Amino acid sequence: MPKFTPTALPLILASSSSYRRTLLTTIGLHPTCQAPNIDESALPSEDAATLAKRLSVAKALAVAKHFPAALIIASDQSAELNGHILGKPGTIEKAKQQLAYCSGRDVVFHTGLCLLNSQTGHQHIAIERVTAGFRKLSTQEIERYTNREPALDCAGSFKVEGLGISLFRHVRSDDPNTLIGLPLIRLIEFLSKENYPVL
Repeated sequence: MPKFTPTALPLILASSSSYRRTLLTTIGLHPTCQAPNIDESALPSEDAATLAKRLSVAKALAVAKHFPAALIIASDQSAELNGHILGKPGTIEKAKQQLAYCSGRDVVFHTGLCLLNSQTGHQHIAIERVTAGFRKLSTQEIERYTNREPALDCAGSFKVEGLGISLFRHVRSDDPNTLIGLPLIRLIEFLSKENYPVL
C-alpha cells in the first residue's frame, strides 16, 4: 500500500472568532487566524441561507489575498425567524428583545462553510441547517440569562455551548457543532478531499 502524504499547505481560519478557533482545536487543528474584514451586511431581499453562503465564500477570498498558497476555512452563520434575519445583538437590551421574539418559536440557523485552496482556486462550499426550538421564556428568565451570559456577539443572543442550552426545548441538526458556528463533520470531509486528513 502506498504511503499517504498529507498536503504541506498551511491551514488558515478566516475569522477572529474564538468559538470557531476552539472548535478546531478540539479536533487537533491549530490554524493561523486572519480576520477577513469584509462588509457583512445583507443585500436587499437576500435570505438568511444565501447570506451565510455568500459571506463564507467572500471571507475565504478576502483572506486568500494574504495567503496565496493555503487551505482557508471560512464560515458564516445567520439566523432566521418568520423570514426575518436575526443579527448579532450588540447590546444587552437588543439581546433581551431578540430572546423575547424567539421565545416559544423555532429559529432556523444557516451556517455557510467554504474551504478554499488558494493555490488551485478550488472551493468546497456547503450550507448546514439547524432548527432550534426555544422554550417559552419568561421576562425573568431572559433577564437572568442575559446577566449571566451576555452573548452580544452571537446571532440569536445565546451560547449553546454554555448556559444557552437552557433556553431550548430541542435542537435538530446533523452536526452539534454547526450551531456554535462551524460544521466540523462537513469540514473534515472537505479537508480529506484536499489531502489534509484529520486522522
